[in-house]
Amino acid sequence: MSSFKEKIDSYHLPRHIAIIMDGNGRWAKERGYDRIFGHQNGVISVREVTEAAAETGIKYLTLYAFSTENWARPEHEVNALMELLVDTIEKETPTLNKNNVRLKAIGDLSRLPAGAAKKLQRCIAETSVNDGLTLVLALSYSSRWEINNAIKLLCNDVKNSKISISDITDETISNYLTTREIPDPDLMIRTSGEIRISNFLLWQIAYTELYFTNTHWPDFRKENFYEAIVEYQSRERRFGK
Repeated sequence: MSSFKEKIDSYHLPRHIAIIMDGNGRWAKERGYDRIFGHQNGVISVREVTEAAAETGIKYLTLYAFSTENWARPEHEVNALMELLVDTIEKETPTLNKNNVRLKAIGDLSRLPAGAAKKLQRCIAETSVNDGLTLVLALSYSSRWEINNAIKLLCNDVKNSKISISDITDETISNYLTTREIPDPDLMIRTSGEIRISNFLLWQIAYTELYFTNTHWPDFRKENFYEAIVEYQSRERRFGK
């Protein structure tokens, strides 16, 4: 049986793929377990997809790991998620370095618990010289928070005469976002059958190709990732032209 990997055109790869990792809770519930069991198994998918992206030659992979809205979830689930985040980052740092993967994070990181923030920044520093895949974790992130924050920063610079209103362009606004050093996604994947964006990279996905799959995130593997790339490569991107 042939793999979707064999069908990928290596000369027309998406430079940046973003993923809304949905379905951990539903996957666990279907099996009679607590939601955190789904999150724990979702880590395996993160590892698989990160490896697949690095092996395929994708330059940027952004994973929606924790939204600003997720803070409203039950305290025990939030605490378990943060503990899982810290443990995973610590365990995976040597593997990221081995695979030449650089870690970055976007979002309102000031809201992270001190221990989680410290270990996250340590991993970012330890992988900063790697120049293969850039793995971006969206943590305590939402587009409305990001755009609100960018407007405040921009208004402050206008107020202090660092920039003129007449000079503001799309590029100017992009430079005030948390993704200013990251190209806009070419492909966005959402798992678990939901067909919505959920406040993720709204400014950046103006011309992004969207791919939805019914597969829950804990079941999403390399072959699913390759299939999404093949589907992306079958489309004609016109950018409004």
